[in-house]
Amino acid sequence: MDKSKIVKGGEFLIKETKAEDIFIPEELDEEQMMIAQTCVDFLETEVYPILDRIDSQEKGLMRSLIQKSGELGLLGISVPEEYEGFEQSFVTSMLASAAMGAGYSFSVAYSAHTGIGTLPIVYYGNDEQKAKYLPQLATGEWVAAYCLTEPNAGSDANSGSTKAVLSEDGKHYILNGQKMWITNGGFADVFTVFAKIDNDRVLSAFIVESKSEGVVINPEEKKMGIKGSSTVQLFFNDVKVPVENLLGRRGQGFRIALNILHMGRIKLGGTVLGAAQRAITQSVNYANERKQFGQTIGNFGAIKYKLAEQVIRTWVTESAVFRISKNIDEMIEMLLEEGKGKQAATIDGIAEYSIEAAAMKVFGSEALNYVVDEAVQIFGGMGFSAETDVDRAYRDSRINRIFEGTNEINRLLVSDTTIKKALKTGFDMVRYANSIIKNLDNEADSPIPENDYFAEKKYYVSNFKKVAILLMGTLSDKMDRKFISEQEILSDISDVIMMAYGSESAELRVEKLHGMKGEEAVKLYKDMLDVYIYDSACNINKAAKDAINSFVEGEEQKIMLDRIDHFTNVKPMNTKRARRNIAEKLLDENKYCF
Repeated sequence: MDKSKIVKGGEFLIKETKAEDIFIPEELDEEQMMIAQTCVDFLETEVYPILDRIDSQEKGLMRSLIQKSGELGLLGISVPEEYEGFEQSFVTSMLASAAMGAGYSFSVAYSAHTGIGTLPIVYYGNDEQKAKYLPQLATGEWVAAYCLTEPNAGSDANSGSTKAVLSEDGKHYILNGQKMWITNGGFADVFTVFAKIDNDRVLSAFIVESKSEGVVINPEEKKMGIKGSSTVQLFFNDVKVPVENLLGRRGQGFRIALNILHMGRIKLGGTVLGAAQRAITQSVNYANERKQFGQTIGNFGAIKYKLAEQVIRTWVTESAVFRISKNIDEMIEMLLEEGKGKQAATIDGIAEYSIEAAAMKVFGSEALNYVVDEAVQIFGGMGFSAETDVDRAYRDSRINRIFEGTNEINRLLVSDTTIKKALKTGFDMVRYANSIIKNLDNEADSPIPENDYFAEKKYYVSNFKKVAILLMGTLSDKMDRKFISEQEILSDISDVIMMAYGSESAELRVEKLHGMKGEEAVKLYKDMLDVYIYDSACNINKAAKDAINSFVEGEEQKIMLDRIDHFTNVKPMNTKRARRNIAEKLLDENKYCF
């Protein structure tokens, strides 16, 4: 493969990406689409008809659904073939996650089992552990759960107090402690449990079977949403864990937890797509049925605005998620070519994109939050009624901003990790930021490109990236290593980074699609791109100014604000017309069709 085309984690800010070098959903092949359709069919036949039964947590029901999905091969997409799996690409596993994301509480149980439940053993298990556990997990005979969070260890996972002490005969670790918010915990057979051995400063990881003596499972938690998902507290009272069930090396648990969270975060960015697309379809169905003032409400401009904005945010999220998923596959392939083993290459390939993973988690969960909120609004009073699925979608969506690390934590990670990665790789962000300021007069002489649609959009995207680097370079210069305490500023910078990434991903997708299918095929996608970049320019302007006004003063502040105005200057556009074009296509098709 051509390694020069690989864009490493965070590099998109300083490295130009060509449309031909990214992956877009329109390139999914027939086999991948068959897997996605199997997921859709499973939800239609097995899940949607019994949503109320699922939410009532009918005993044995969720477990039976997971087992049925295993019989169809849907649990083994990321599991190696020798262990009853299919070992598909990261793109394919993301596609399955997106399709299953429309499954309300079932999607949570499915994602927890196939992701954070099974993958620690796939990525870190030795041959004996994989042979013992993975076949049963891939077929659904066993169900998996992930046990990290404790009452006093949430975002600060390494502060957990669960302890493991080697027995006198050296054959077992004696495990004592408590875990909470454990998805699938009420019926799982296999737990990945994080604990500190003796007085270790860092965590280790263990494979613990639920039938082990001393494992106590509390009653199910009562929750705002995802009511059908099993969520419990677990207690480990002198549980004997065979020494051979230590997962990875002693003290490697925190690294395992982080890398599994990277995977979980980016997968969540994909999972929300199915939920968003289903909520949009329900929104447009209702808009085409509900009549007021003698006409369907879909005829009203205010409703068309909501429908179009639902589509735009979902479509941009999809563009970014599949772009980064392919980057991960390419990074894994490159590491394999360099001689790394499959497990190490996969772990390192995902970890390389920790910045983008955190960004997609925030970006996707907030896009879905908008979609379901406006779905309720479009339904009006009926949306507030438990008779409609948008009520369930609204409540279920809320957890996504908390899952896999809160959005606040992930926002801090985006900008903090980008700054630290630049320092580690020798990229002088301060110097680069200063050069952006000094060269502004020259750039001012280069007007916005005329008569070249994609050149114009690339110009805007390039400027958005410059805003991000300008902010990070200035913050690093002013605060040195103390910038981590400036959480409000870091959050503003992360918003700029995420909007820049979303804008570029959308631009590259439209450009590539234009090359594949021509001008007529991308008219509505251009409308989406136009609106998103126009809105992003305004939002980046505010976020950047909020950041600068928080730590820069005097003449320097004035100069910086002037630079931000320059870099967020875009041509005026008729956003009303563009949104109406999108909404009218949606209303005609009466379903999400993009």
